[in-house]
Amino acid sequence: MAFPAEHREFFQKDNLAAISTLGEDGGPRVTMVWVDVDGDDILVNSTQSRKWPKNLERDPRVALCAFDKEDVNHNVTVIGHVVAMTTEGGWEHVQKLARKYGRERYEGPSDRVIIRIAVDRSYLYRPHRAGASPPL
Repeated sequence: MAFPAEHREFFQKDNLAAISTLGEDGGPRVTMVWVDVDGDDILVNSTQSRKWPKNLERDPRVALCAFDKEDVNHNVTVIGHVVAMTTEGGWEHVQKLARKYGRERYEGPSDRVIIRIAVDRSYLYRPHRAGASPPL
């Protein structure tokens, strides 16, 4: 599926996203993440030791919601699946994300993994305001 440009913008900007994975018991798990875009794919970065990347190794289905930092009611939800996970370039990628999100440098754990997510579907939510166009 083509990832609409208007939806992709949410992930190109320094908006935070919530990522939802499925835990070992099948229950949902939600984590806030920094996001990046490469073509029509979404990239996220984590330490390898966290549970949510392990969830994605077991079950690649994922949902993300990126929130407009000026109005969190304006957001894009993506349903997708993991197509690749790699440690190659993980440290450099988290440094790029740190700069995107206003930090000079990321100082956390160095065991980084880049998670590439293919978009299956995406939905834009634009809240209705007086005088504005109704939501899509």
